[in-house]
Amino acid sequence: MPSATLTFSGLNWLLPAAVLLVGAAFALAWSYRASSTQPLRKVCFALKLLGIVALALCLLEPLWLGQRVRPGANFFAVVADNSQGLQIHDRGDTLSRGDALRTLVEPGTGTGWQSALADTFEVRRYFFDSRLQATGDFHELNFDGRSTALGTALRSLSDRFQGRPLAGVLLLTDGNATDLPNGALPELKGMPPIYPVVIGRRDPVKDIAVQQVHVSQTSFEDAPVTVQTDVVASGYRGQAVVARLVDKTGRVVQEQSAEARGDGEAVAFRFQLKPEQPGLSFYQVRVGSRGDLTAGAPKSEEATLANNARVIAVDRGQGPFRILYVSGRPNWEFKFLNRALQSDEQVQLVGLIRVAKREPKFDFRGRAGETSNPLFRGFGNQSAEEVQRYDQPVLVRLNTRDEVELRAGFPRTPEDLFGYHAVIVDDLEAEFFAPEQAMLLQKFVSERGGGFLMLGGMECFQEGKYARTPVGDMLPVYLDRDEASVTPPGEVHLQLAREGWLQAWARLRDNENDERARIDAMPAFEVVNRVRGLKPGASVIATVRDQKGGELPALAVQRFGRGRTAALTIGDMWKWGMKDAAARTDMEKAWRQLARWLVTDVPNRVDCTVEPIAADANGAVRVQVRVRDEKFLPVDEASVSVEVQPVVFDGTAGAGGAAIKVEAEAALSEPGLYQATYVPRQTGGFRAVATVKNSAGADLGRAEAGWSTDLAAEEFRSLTPNVALLEELARRTGGEVVAAAELEKFAKRLPQLSAPMMETWSYPAWHTPLMFGFALACLLAEWGLRRWKGMP
Repeated sequence: MPSATLTFSGLNWLLPAAVLLVGAAFALAWSYRASSTQPLRKVCFALKLLGIVALALCLLEPLWLGQRVRPGANFFAVVADNSQGLQIHDRGDTLSRGDALRTLVEPGTGTGWQSALADTFEVRRYFFDSRLQATGDFHELNFDGRSTALGTALRSLSDRFQGRPLAGVLLLTDGNATDLPNGALPELKGMPPIYPVVIGRRDPVKDIAVQQVHVSQTSFEDAPVTVQTDVVASGYRGQAVVARLVDKTGRVVQEQSAEARGDGEAVAFRFQLKPEQPGLSFYQVRVGSRGDLTAGAPKSEEATLANNARVIAVDRGQGPFRILYVSGRPNWEFKFLNRALQSDEQVQLVGLIRVAKREPKFDFRGRAGETSNPLFRGFGNQSAEEVQRYDQPVLVRLNTRDEVELRAGFPRTPEDLFGYHAVIVDDLEAEFFAPEQAMLLQKFVSERGGGFLMLGGMECFQEGKYARTPVGDMLPVYLDRDEASVTPPGEVHLQLAREGWLQAWARLRDNENDERARIDAMPAFEVVNRVRGLKPGASVIATVRDQKGGELPALAVQRFGRGRTAALTIGDMWKWGMKDAAARTDMEKAWRQLARWLVTDVPNRVDCTVEPIAADANGAVRVQVRVRDEKFLPVDEASVSVEVQPVVFDGTAGAGGAAIKVEAEAALSEPGLYQATYVPRQTGGFRAVATVKNSAGADLGRAEAGWSTDLAAEEFRSLTPNVALLEELARRTGGEVVAAAELEKFAKRLPQLSAPMMETWSYPAWHTPLMFGFALACLLAEWGLRRWKGMP
């Protein structure tokens, strides 16, 4: 607020006052001209002149003018934190932070400063946890809120008082907001000055907390799931911190320990596990000191145990994932690939192998009058409708679901082909596919999102004339090459490229030295399909080096539309498995990991995903269900219900309660997308099962997804008040941080500060005893000096 200013309301008296002052000055100068005491004459002259000046100024009516807050015209908000974080006891305090806050705001204990506020402002009282709520006297404070939605509370307050004169916000909190990631500030545009009152001391309390949990899953067979946990300990320097990974039954899957560092320094724990069952699994990370995790241990010394556990959801995918293998002849690659995938419960390999090409019409047909292929003579039903004709290729179906699957050969309709998750082509020329089949295979990858792999058989790539075909267009390599480069490379040795070292599914060992030793022990290969180079966006996973030092791509991959494609240019990979038993084990593992990579992220007809709603303090999530028909086109008239079941861990530390069924609504942003919002009532893990029916009531499929909500862990992530955030809020809005002990003094000072509704005050500077006394004192002093010195 600007300070008071001096102004003159009687300026019409300016000329008379000036004439009076000038005349008086001349008269005084004339009367003192004959005095003999020179210094005293000047003093007396100045005193009398000063008194006359004061009287002349009174004619101009000087006034003090200023601005002050208009009483009762402005609002002032008092906002108190009601979250669980205020249940913390600072070191040496018998009262919790919440109890200390209650003594400041409740009637009978903290009314002095509130009364001072109410003398000038219309006081509005609120408390907040996950949302902002109005209160009359803060008697509702129980400090059981699951989150501290500070940003949401300030935005709600700004919306409520939009267009109304809100002079300021007194914010009583510890500043540990759960809806402001990484210390970000909320939107402060239009906010009045914020005056934070820091609840709690900055001294660290004794505590062990799970700060962050990250789950990553790859196609790496030995460690498909990695759980990275960062733990922060305060007050435990040099002591052992234990982290346990437990399953739903409470069984300890893994346990690790590490020495705690300084206060606030994170200790990393890394768990690697392979869930025993496919699909969705839930685990819990529990941390603490060795004594606290021991059965029958005494009461923990930690400030809180609410941040000592996190629930994680692991989704390995629900198979079976079906891969169609198409080959132009029986070969060793199929033998080893089929044997490798037989041990993978989630992947099924379906084979379509040609044992003979179709015969020209003028070729020998067999016996006179025989129209069937002689190779099928004597086998099965020989009726005209069932028999394989002489001008058709002889195809063998392996591992099919039933007698009908692939009966007509390679699929010709989306309904038949899109039921697979990936397609592998080996030893097969491009002419095998009819034009519509080649286009269908390209759509299988680009539109359906399937995986495609071409192996290096003798009739693949350039030798199979795939250049400038729909199948060749989606490969990650260019198939056209110069005729000068057709010279066989001789023996070549496989090496991992730089990108291959970064991909877990391309490695078979858990460290670089062992992986290099394994690669060096691999046998040399002799069959390599030469390609001109990589297409833009493709990556080389492995290369082969010939005896002259030249490098050729051996395994290349790329994204193509919604799917992915790969090219394995080596044609005699089977030699790897023929070396010895250890080499065969490695090769089978490599095939399984490559197959898993092919089917990873391939969509199903019904897919269910869960995404958190941004900045929602209640942990609300949006369950999204995508529904497609047999052609993988969106289904817009489906009925989708989602059943959400909380997950219980060993009867403790997990969510509980009955399942809740909600109906998903069609989204306007995407065809075939259905959405439902779920707000959890407690922290822990949750399983969502989506059931889809068509307009006629027939089942279209089911899908499930899982997630975890750990609001308590987020609330107790930091137990030290976030003073830096509160200071920045005050600085950005023009407020200041107020000490709890200075609240009453602050409340009395507030009317002197600025507010939306102000009023002007004035005070006469001339019509006061002080002004009259000053003029009289000057005149009396001058008269007394003259009499004392005997001056006339």
